[in-house]
Amino acid sequence: AGVAAELAIRGGYQAALLAPTEVLAEQHLRTLSGWFEARGRSVTLLTASVPTRAKRAAKAALACGEIDLLVGTHAMLQEDVAFGRLGLVIVDEQHRFGVLQRAALVQKGVHPDVLVMTATPIPRTLAMALYGDLDVSVLDELPPGRTPVETRVFPRRQRDEAYRLVAEQVAQGRQAFVVYPLVEESEKLDLASATEGAAELTARFSSWRVGLLHGRMKADEKDAVMSAFRARELDVLVSTTVIEVGVDVPNATVMVVESAERFGLSQLHQLRGRVGRGGGRAWCLLVAALQGEAATARLAVMERTTDGFVIADEDLRLRGPGEFLGTRQSGLPPLLVADFARDADLLEIAREEALRLVEKDPHLEAPEHAGLRRAIEERWGERLELTRIG
Repeated sequence: AGVAAELAIRGGYQAALLAPTEVLAEQHLRTLSGWFEARGRSVTLLTASVPTRAKRAAKAALACGEIDLLVGTHAMLQEDVAFGRLGLVIVDEQHRFGVLQRAALVQKGVHPDVLVMTATPIPRTLAMALYGDLDVSVLDELPPGRTPVETRVFPRRQRDEAYRLVAEQVAQGRQAFVVYPLVEESEKLDLASATEGAAELTARFSSWRVGLLHGRMKADEKDAVMSAFRARELDVLVSTTVIEVGVDVPNATVMVVESAERFGLSQLHQLRGRVGRGGGRAWCLLVAALQGEAATARLAVMERTTDGFVIADEDLRLRGPGEFLGTRQSGLPPLLVADFARDADLLEIAREEALRLVEKDPHLEAPEHAGLRRAIEERWGERLELTRIG
């Protein structure tokens, strides 16, 4: 992504890097700043937490082309954020953004190039990659020293077995995550919550130093908890999915996901990526109420593989591809007979025919193609632009 941004800047354009959380955006800024600034490039951060005066100055510099690379969060999508000459849009953890959110950033330029990055492509994006609307680069190797995380599924009645492994790791000086789907107890859902879980672990394992992290906490409170966990001042961090991206704690070797049946495949895979970052063995323990075929199938996939593309392919099969010419990122397409997964060979033939036609008559201006152009415009109209958004 950094090299792609440098190429865009060399061509006289600006680049934008969109991340879903401030923690991840700041991490990208730290990683990229030295490399770009050594080459005389201007790199700036734009998030909700940036002071108002600094925000105003950044927006003014961006509009007149003084900023080469803008790194930020959803704050970049606001209407008053204007680029002088946006040439490349990079979306990290692409599965965390909606189609229209990604489109809002792309539309700040005139047909900029788009690079989307994720460990688990959402069904719509994977389908677009498979059927020719996206070029794909695959990084299929773990970083040096890393080993695949071992994943096990535990029915609720065997929950204590999962925590025995946590206790073993904590006794060896390692750290653990415990993830819940809810912040607080719900009257409508029979699910445990992070606040309950933290209280239970504190009472049950009195020697453990337990921290609590969730999205309702203030930014400085979240930072304090994460800093304490990184500094090994906490043994166990009980959290919601706020830790899904941008959290790097090499000493954390085990994660328990409570009510795992309530999470999607991509969420579970992203969460699993928080452990095993320091080398050596690591575990992801999925505690679940094994009810329903879909939930059981999801968890079986997690137990079977750590390959993000295999997981994404299963997600596509289980949830459907959503809409290429719309905003749904999963779900069944409006087809009566055809099936994208089953009819992949027919889709490949159709794609090749379409590419030949576009090469011969890119704007469908030939008289013999007038009917096709009219049908496309009448049926999909402005939604055609959404095919450019991964």
